[in-house]
Formats: sequence, C-alpha cells, structure tokens
Amino acid sequence: MASISRKKITIISTAIADSASWFCAVVLLGLILLASIRESSSTAEPVKGNLLLDRPCDEIYVVGEGETLHTISDKCGDPFIVEQNPHIHDPDDVFPGLVIKITPSMPRKLLR
Repeated sequence: MASISRKKITIISTAIADSASWFCAVVLLGLILLASIRESSSTAEPVKGNLLLDRPCDEIYVVGEGETLHTISDKCGDPFIVEQNPHIHDPDDVFPGLVIKITPSMPRKLLR
C-alpha cells in the first residue's frame, strides 16, 4: 500500500514540475519577445521627406514598398536591370524584399 502511494506522489510531483517548467519557459519567451518589440520600436526613427530618394544605390538592392523596376532604374541609373537579373522573369512581378543587382551606367538622378 505504501509503495502505491509513493508512486502516485512521484507521478504527481513529476507532473507539477513539468507544468512549472513549461510555465517558466513560456513566461521567459514572452518577456524576451516583449523586450525585443519595445527595443525595436523605441530605436526606429521615422523616415521623413526625400531621405529614401537620397539613399545610395548599392550593387545589391532590395526593392522597397511601392517601387517598380522603372523607378529603380531612374533612381539608380541602371537601364538594364532585367537583363542583369535572370531571376526576374516578369518585369511587372516586382515585390518588396526582392533582391536585385544594380550596375549604374550613368550618373544617378535624384527624383524631386
């Protein structure tokens, strides 16, 4: 009889310990997530005016929201974007986050 109650106590203790460790893990993960969100939102400065237009065109360019190959070509001075990027099958299928190669062939124009 005593061995049955010890097994029950051991099972119950193990279940409580497992529940407590999962709870602590979830709380810790939540705190880390909350801290990263607060940190990223407090350091981000809003983009004002023509700062996006004045940024330099690097050899590797990431397409931003609302950009087309035509606007990128005008901004960076590369009229041959499609030819130099074989992964672009349709020039109209450009989306934010797409990585393209830029080779300026003329001085960059600033859109104002």
